[in-house]
Amino acid sequence: MLDLLDASALAPQSLDYALSLPARFYTDPRMDAVDARSIFARSWQLVCHQTQVPDSGDHIVTTIAGLPLLAVRGEDGVIRAFHNVCRHRAGPIASCDGRGAKALRCRYHGWTYGLDGVLRGAPEMGRTPDFQPSEIRLPEVRVQVWQGLVFVAIGEAPPFAEIVAGIDERLGAERSLAHYALHHRASYDVACNWKVYVDNYLEGYHVPHIHPGLDRLLDYRSYITETAPWYSFQYSPLESASDLYGSGEALYYFIHPNTMLNILPGRLQTNRVLPLGVDRCRVEFDFYYPPDDSAQAHVRRRKDVAFSDEVQDEDVTICEDVQRGLASGSYEAGRLNPLRENAVHHFHELVRRAYREALGQA
Repeated sequence: MLDLLDASALAPQSLDYALSLPARFYTDPRMDAVDARSIFARSWQLVCHQTQVPDSGDHIVTTIAGLPLLAVRGEDGVIRAFHNVCRHRAGPIASCDGRGAKALRCRYHGWTYGLDGVLRGAPEMGRTPDFQPSEIRLPEVRVQVWQGLVFVAIGEAPPFAEIVAGIDERLGAERSLAHYALHHRASYDVACNWKVYVDNYLEGYHVPHIHPGLDRLLDYRSYITETAPWYSFQYSPLESASDLYGSGEALYYFIHPNTMLNILPGRLQTNRVLPLGVDRCRVEFDFYYPPDDSAQAHVRRRKDVAFSDEVQDEDVTICEDVQRGLASGSYEAGRLNPLRENAVHHFHELVRRAYREALGQA
Protein backbone atom coordinates (compact mmCIF):
# COMPACT_ATOMS: atom_id res chain seq x y z
CA MET A 1 0.00 0.00 0.00
CA LEU A 2 2.94 2.34 0.57
CA ASP A 3 3.58 2.41 -3.17
CA LEU A 4 0.03 3.70 -3.64
CA LEU A 5 0.01 6.26 -0.83
CA ASP A 6 3.61 7.43 -0.77
CA ALA A 7 4.64 10.32 1.45
CA SER A 8 5.34 12.76 -1.38
CA ALA A 9 1.79 12.41 -2.73
CA LEU A 10 0.28 12.92 0.70
CA ALA A 11 2.24 15.97 1.82
CA PRO A 12 0.14 19.11 2.42
CA GLN A 13 0.25 21.63 -0.41
CA SER A 14 -0.26 25.39 -0.38
CA LEU A 15 -3.02 26.67 -2.64
CA ASP A 16 -0.77 28.88 -4.77
CA TYR A 17 1.43 25.96 -5.79
CA ALA A 18 -0.99 23.04 -5.47
CA LEU A 19 -1.19 20.08 -7.82
CA SER A 20 -4.24 17.88 -8.20
CA LEU A 21 -4.36 14.42 -6.65
CA PRO A 22 -2.30 11.83 -8.54
CA ALA A 23 -4.12 9.91 -11.26
CA ARG A 24 -3.69 6.61 -9.41
CA PHE A 25 -5.90 7.91 -6.58
CA TYR A 26 -8.75 7.80 -9.12
CA THR A 27 -7.85 4.64 -11.01
CA ASP A 28 -6.05 2.08 -8.85
CA PRO A 29 -8.48 -0.72 -7.83
CA ARG A 30 -7.06 -0.67 -4.29
CA MET A 31 -8.48 2.82 -3.75
CA ASP A 32 -11.99 1.44 -3.14
CA ALA A 33 -10.92 -0.13 0.13
CA VAL A 34 -8.74 2.85 1.07
CA ASP A 35 -11.59 5.32 0.57
CA ALA A 36 -14.13 3.14 2.38
CA ARG A 37 -11.91 2.72 5.42
CA SER A 38 -10.23 6.12 5.66
CA ILE A 39 -12.99 8.45 4.42
CA PHE A 40 -16.50 7.00 4.32
CA ALA A 41 -16.28 5.01 7.56
CA ARG A 42 -14.99 8.12 9.38
CA SER A 43 -17.40 10.80 8.19
CA TRP A 44 -21.00 11.92 8.45
CA GLN A 45 -23.18 10.60 5.64
CA LEU A 46 -26.50 11.99 4.45
CA VAL A 47 -29.28 9.37 4.54
CA CYS A 48 -32.58 11.18 3.96
CA HIS A 49 -34.79 14.10 4.94
CA GLN A 50 -36.89 13.80 8.10
CA THR A 51 -40.08 14.12 6.05
CA GLN A 52 -39.26 10.75 4.45
CA VAL A 53 -39.73 9.05 7.85
CA PRO A 54 -42.55 11.13 9.39
CA ASP A 55 -44.22 8.44 11.49
CA SER A 56 -43.33 5.60 13.85
CA GLY A 57 -41.97 2.59 11.95
CA ASP A 58 -41.11 4.55 8.78
CA HIS A 59 -37.65 3.49 7.66
CA ILE A 60 -34.93 3.99 5.07
CA VAL A 61 -32.25 1.48 4.03
CA THR A 62 -28.81 2.41 2.76
CA THR A 63 -25.21 1.16 2.73
CA ILE A 64 -22.11 3.07 3.83
CA ALA A 65 -18.59 1.73 3.32
CA GLY A 66 -20.05 -1.74 2.77
CA LEU A 67 -22.14 -1.66 5.95
CA PRO A 68 -25.92 -2.10 5.46
CA LEU A 69 -27.89 0.37 7.57
CA LEU A 70 -31.49 0.90 8.57
CA ALA A 71 -32.74 4.32 9.77
CA VAL A 72 -36.12 4.14 11.50
CA ARG A 73 -38.35 6.48 13.49
CA GLY A 74 -39.15 4.92 16.84
CA GLU A 75 -42.37 4.91 18.83
CA ASP A 76 -40.93 7.82 20.82
CA GLY A 77 -40.49 9.87 17.64
CA VAL A 78 -36.69 9.62 17.64
CA ILE A 79 -34.87 8.61 14.44
CA ARG A 80 -32.28 5.90 15.08
CA ALA A 81 -29.98 3.97 12.77
CA PHE A 82 -28.96 0.33 13.16
CA HIS A 83 -26.85 -2.19 11.33
CA ASN A 84 -29.25 -3.83 8.88
CA VAL A 85 -27.77 -7.23 9.72
CA CYS A 86 -29.63 -9.81 11.82
CA ARG A 87 -27.71 -11.07 14.86
CA HIS A 88 -28.76 -14.63 14.05
CA ARG A 89 -27.10 -15.41 10.69
CA ALA A 90 -26.59 -11.98 9.09
CA GLY A 91 -29.82 -11.80 7.10
CA PRO A 92 -31.29 -8.40 6.17
CA ILE A 93 -33.72 -6.85 8.61
CA ALA A 94 -35.23 -4.68 5.87
CA SER A 95 -34.73 -5.04 2.12
CA CYS A 96 -36.27 -1.72 1.10
CA ASP A 97 -37.68 1.54 2.45
CA GLY A 98 -40.98 1.15 4.26
CA ARG A 99 -43.73 2.88 6.22
CA GLY A 100 -45.45 2.20 9.51
CA ALA A 101 -43.64 -0.96 10.60
CA LYS A 102 -44.63 -2.16 14.08
CA ALA A 103 -41.43 -4.18 14.38
CA LEU A 104 -38.34 -5.06 12.33
CA ARG A 105 -38.46 -8.63 11.08
CA CYS A 106 -35.58 -10.45 9.40
CA ARG A 107 -36.95 -12.14 6.30
CA TYR A 108 -34.43 -15.01 6.56
CA HIS A 109 -35.66 -16.77 9.73
CA GLY A 110 -38.18 -14.34 11.17
CA TRP A 111 -36.18 -12.97 14.08
CA THR A 112 -38.05 -9.81 15.10
CA TYR A 113 -36.69 -6.65 16.67
CA GLY A 114 -38.45 -3.67 18.20
CA LEU A 115 -38.06 -0.23 16.71
CA ASP A 116 -35.47 0.30 19.44
CA GLY A 117 -33.30 -2.48 17.97
CA VAL A 118 -33.88 -4.97 20.80
CA LEU A 119 -34.75 -8.56 19.85
CA ARG A 120 -38.37 -9.34 20.71
CA GLY A 121 -38.83 -12.79 19.28
CA ALA A 122 -36.94 -15.66 17.67
CA PRO A 123 -39.05 -18.54 16.28
CA GLU A 124 -38.46 -21.93 17.95
CA MET A 125 -35.66 -20.63 20.18
CA GLY A 126 -37.71 -20.82 23.38
CA ARG A 127 -35.96 -23.92 24.74
CA THR A 128 -32.45 -22.81 23.81
CA PRO A 129 -30.28 -22.69 26.96
CA ASP A 130 -29.11 -19.27 28.16
CA PHE A 131 -30.83 -17.48 25.28
CA GLN A 132 -32.25 -14.11 26.36
CA PRO A 133 -33.78 -12.07 23.51
CA SER A 134 -33.68 -8.88 25.58
CA GLU A 135 -29.88 -9.13 25.70
CA ILE A 136 -29.59 -9.14 21.91
CA ARG A 137 -29.83 -5.90 19.99
CA LEU A 138 -28.87 -4.48 16.65
CA PRO A 139 -25.68 -2.38 16.76
CA GLU A 140 -26.59 1.31 16.67
CA VAL A 141 -24.75 4.15 14.94
CA ARG A 142 -24.86 7.88 15.59
CA VAL A 143 -27.63 9.98 14.04
CA GLN A 144 -27.83 13.74 13.65
CA VAL A 145 -30.84 15.62 12.28
CA TRP A 146 -29.83 19.06 10.94
CA GLN A 147 -31.91 21.42 8.81
CA GLY A 148 -34.33 18.51 8.45
CA LEU A 149 -31.62 16.30 6.91
CA VAL A 150 -30.69 13.00 8.58
CA PHE A 151 -26.99 12.16 8.79
CA VAL A 152 -25.32 9.07 10.25
CA ALA A 153 -21.76 8.21 11.25
CA ILE A 154 -20.74 4.56 11.38
CA GLY A 155 -17.34 5.12 12.98
CA GLU A 156 -15.11 7.86 14.31
CA ALA A 157 -16.12 11.22 12.88
CA PRO A 158 -15.70 14.82 14.05
CA PRO A 159 -18.51 16.32 16.15
CA PHE A 160 -21.33 17.18 13.77
CA ALA A 161 -21.53 20.77 15.00
CA GLU A 162 -17.98 21.29 13.73
CA ILE A 163 -18.91 19.92 10.31
CA VAL A 164 -21.67 22.47 9.63
CA ALA A 165 -20.47 25.40 11.75
CA GLY A 166 -21.61 28.64 10.15
CA ILE A 167 -24.11 27.24 7.64
CA ASP A 168 -27.21 27.93 9.73
CA GLU A 169 -26.22 31.57 10.06
CA ARG A 170 -25.56 31.87 6.32
CA LEU A 171 -28.92 30.37 5.38
CA GLY A 172 -30.97 32.25 7.95
CA ALA A 173 -34.46 31.36 9.09
CA GLU A 174 -36.01 32.37 5.78
CA ARG A 175 -34.07 29.65 3.94
CA SER A 176 -34.38 26.87 6.51
CA LEU A 177 -34.43 23.48 4.82
CA ALA A 178 -36.36 21.75 7.60
CA HIS A 179 -39.82 22.40 6.16
CA TYR A 180 -39.13 21.27 2.61
CA ALA A 181 -40.71 18.02 1.37
CA LEU A 182 -39.29 15.39 -0.97
CA HIS A 183 -40.61 15.64 -4.52
CA HIS A 184 -38.66 12.86 -6.25
CA ARG A 185 -35.27 11.22 -6.66
CA ALA A 186 -33.21 10.93 -9.84
CA SER A 187 -30.17 8.64 -9.87
CA TYR A 188 -27.28 8.68 -12.31
CA ASP A 189 -24.66 5.95 -12.66
CA VAL A 190 -21.50 7.66 -13.86
CA ALA A 191 -18.41 5.94 -15.27
CA CYS A 192 -15.93 7.81 -13.11
CA ASN A 193 -14.35 7.64 -9.69
CA TRP A 194 -16.44 9.38 -7.03
CA LYS A 195 -13.66 11.94 -6.46
CA VAL A 196 -13.80 12.99 -10.12
CA TYR A 197 -17.45 13.90 -9.68
CA VAL A 198 -16.71 15.81 -6.47
CA ASP A 199 -13.82 17.68 -8.10
CA ASN A 200 -16.12 18.77 -10.91
CA TYR A 201 -18.79 19.99 -8.49
CA LEU A 202 -16.35 22.10 -6.52
CA GLU A 203 -15.49 24.71 -9.12
CA GLY A 204 -17.33 27.10 -11.38
CA TYR A 205 -14.25 27.32 -13.62
CA HIS A 206 -15.86 24.93 -16.11
CA VAL A 207 -19.32 26.54 -16.14
CA PRO A 208 -18.76 28.86 -19.17
CA HIS A 209 -17.32 25.95 -21.15
CA ILE A 210 -19.57 23.02 -20.19
CA HIS A 211 -22.89 24.56 -19.07
CA PRO A 212 -24.11 27.23 -21.52
CA GLY A 213 -27.63 27.23 -20.08
CA LEU A 214 -26.46 27.55 -16.48
CA ASP A 215 -23.90 30.19 -17.47
CA ARG A 216 -26.73 32.39 -18.73
CA LEU A 217 -28.40 32.29 -15.29
CA LEU A 218 -25.30 32.91 -13.17
CA ASP A 219 -22.95 35.90 -13.02
CA TYR A 220 -19.53 34.31 -13.57
CA ARG A 221 -17.72 37.57 -12.76
CA SER A 222 -19.38 37.60 -9.32
CA TYR A 223 -19.02 33.84 -8.73
CA ILE A 224 -17.30 33.30 -5.38
CA THR A 225 -16.07 30.15 -3.66
CA GLU A 226 -15.20 30.01 0.04
CA THR A 227 -14.04 27.20 2.31
CA ALA A 228 -14.55 26.24 5.96
CA PRO A 229 -12.86 23.42 7.91
CA TRP A 230 -15.26 20.69 6.69
CA TYR A 231 -17.23 22.24 3.84
CA SER A 232 -17.02 24.71 0.99
CA PHE A 233 -19.65 26.81 -0.70
CA GLN A 234 -20.06 28.57 -4.01
CA TYR A 235 -22.48 31.39 -4.61
CA SER A 236 -23.51 33.70 -7.41
CA PRO A 237 -26.30 36.14 -8.21
CA LEU A 238 -29.02 34.34 -10.17
CA GLU A 239 -31.41 35.71 -12.76
CA SER A 240 -34.03 33.54 -14.45
CA ALA A 241 -37.62 33.67 -15.61
CA SER A 242 -40.31 33.92 -12.93
CA ASP A 243 -41.65 30.50 -13.93
CA LEU A 244 -38.27 28.87 -13.12
CA TYR A 245 -36.38 30.36 -10.14
CA GLY A 246 -36.87 34.08 -10.57
CA SER A 247 -34.03 36.26 -9.27
CA GLY A 248 -31.99 35.76 -6.13
CA GLU A 249 -28.92 33.75 -5.20
CA ALA A 250 -27.56 30.38 -6.21
CA LEU A 251 -25.85 28.71 -3.25
CA TYR A 252 -23.98 25.41 -3.56
CA TYR A 253 -22.69 23.71 -0.41
CA PHE A 254 -20.32 20.75 -0.36
CA ILE A 255 -20.15 18.92 2.98
CA HIS A 256 -17.16 16.60 3.10
CA PRO A 257 -16.83 14.00 1.78
CA ASN A 258 -19.78 13.45 -0.60
CA THR A 259 -22.86 15.55 0.27
CA MET A 260 -24.00 18.50 -1.84
CA LEU A 261 -26.77 21.01 -1.15
CA ASN A 262 -27.92 22.98 -4.18
CA ILE A 263 -30.07 25.83 -2.87
CA LEU A 264 -31.93 28.04 -5.32
CA PRO A 265 -34.98 30.23 -4.69
CA GLY A 266 -37.84 27.91 -3.73
CA ARG A 267 -35.85 24.70 -4.15
CA LEU A 268 -33.43 22.41 -2.32
CA GLN A 269 -31.63 19.67 -4.17
CA THR A 270 -29.35 17.25 -2.32
CA ASN A 271 -26.75 15.09 -4.03
CA ARG A 272 -25.06 12.01 -2.58
CA VAL A 273 -22.05 10.65 -4.45
CA LEU A 274 -21.73 6.92 -3.74
CA PRO A 275 -18.75 4.83 -4.91
CA LEU A 276 -19.64 1.75 -6.96
CA GLY A 277 -16.07 0.84 -7.90
CA VAL A 278 -12.86 2.63 -8.68
CA ASP A 279 -14.25 3.85 -12.00
CA ARG A 280 -17.97 4.09 -11.24
CA CYS A 281 -20.19 6.04 -8.89
CA ARG A 282 -23.87 6.73 -8.38
CA VAL A 283 -25.16 10.24 -7.82
CA GLU A 284 -28.55 10.45 -6.13
CA PHE A 285 -30.41 13.71 -6.70
CA ASP A 286 -33.25 14.37 -4.26
CA PHE A 287 -35.52 17.31 -5.11
CA TYR A 288 -37.27 19.15 -2.26
CA TYR A 289 -39.75 22.01 -2.42
CA PRO A 290 -41.79 24.02 0.10
CA PRO A 291 -45.41 22.83 0.44
CA ASP A 292 -47.26 24.44 -2.49
CA ASP A 293 -49.80 22.67 -4.69
CA SER A 294 -50.58 25.59 -6.98
CA ALA A 295 -50.47 25.31 -10.77
CA GLN A 296 -47.59 27.79 -10.86
CA ALA A 297 -45.56 25.66 -8.43
CA HIS A 298 -46.06 22.57 -10.59
CA VAL A 299 -44.85 24.47 -13.68
CA ARG A 300 -41.72 25.67 -11.85
CA ARG A 301 -40.96 22.17 -10.61
CA ARG A 302 -41.25 20.63 -14.07
CA LYS A 303 -38.93 23.26 -15.48
CA ASP A 304 -36.49 22.85 -12.59
CA VAL A 305 -36.28 19.09 -13.10
CA ALA A 306 -35.78 19.48 -16.86
CA PHE A 307 -33.07 22.09 -16.38
CA SER A 308 -31.32 20.00 -13.73
CA ASP A 309 -31.32 17.00 -16.08
CA GLU A 310 -29.69 19.14 -18.77
CA VAL A 311 -26.92 20.31 -16.44
CA GLN A 312 -26.36 16.82 -15.08
CA ASP A 313 -26.05 15.30 -18.55
CA GLU A 314 -23.32 17.83 -19.29
CA ASP A 315 -21.51 16.98 -16.04
CA VAL A 316 -21.75 13.22 -16.65
CA THR A 317 -20.19 13.59 -20.08
CA ILE A 318 -17.19 15.61 -18.91
CA CYS A 319 -16.62 13.48 -15.79
CA GLU A 320 -16.52 10.30 -17.85
CA ASP A 321 -14.12 11.98 -20.28
CA VAL A 322 -11.86 12.97 -17.37
CA GLN A 323 -11.88 9.43 -15.98
CA ARG A 324 -10.70 8.12 -19.34
CA GLY A 325 -7.93 10.72 -19.33
CA LEU A 326 -6.84 9.75 -15.83
CA ALA A 327 -6.72 6.07 -16.81
CA SER A 328 -4.87 6.70 -20.07
CA GLY A 329 -1.37 6.77 -18.57
CA SER A 330 -0.81 10.22 -20.08
CA TYR A 331 -1.56 12.20 -16.91
CA GLU A 332 -0.18 12.25 -13.37
CA ALA A 333 -1.18 15.57 -11.73
CA GLY A 334 -1.88 19.14 -12.91
CA ARG A 335 -1.50 22.63 -11.48
CA LEU A 336 -4.68 23.99 -9.87
CA ASN A 337 -6.05 27.48 -10.49
CA PRO A 338 -5.79 29.30 -7.11
CA LEU A 339 -8.54 31.77 -8.07
CA ARG A 340 -11.16 29.28 -9.25
CA GLU A 341 -10.16 25.91 -7.76
CA ASN A 342 -9.65 26.73 -4.09
CA ALA A 343 -12.47 24.35 -3.10
CA VAL A 344 -10.89 21.56 -5.17
CA HIS A 345 -7.64 22.15 -3.30
CA HIS A 346 -9.57 22.17 0.01
CA PHE A 347 -11.14 18.79 -0.81
CA HIS A 348 -7.80 17.33 -1.89
CA GLU A 349 -6.19 18.45 1.35
CA LEU A 350 -8.94 16.72 3.36
CA VAL A 351 -8.42 13.56 1.29
CA ARG A 352 -4.64 13.67 1.76
CA ARG A 353 -5.10 14.15 5.51
CA ALA A 354 -7.49 11.19 5.70
CA TYR A 355 -4.95 9.00 3.90
CA ARG A 356 -2.13 10.17 6.18
CA GLU A 357 -4.23 9.38 9.24
CA ALA A 358 -5.04 5.93 7.84
CA LEU A 359 -1.32 5.28 7.54
CA GLY A 360 -0.55 6.79 10.94
CA GLN A 361 1.46 9.61 9.37
CA ALA A 362 -0.63 12.59 10.50
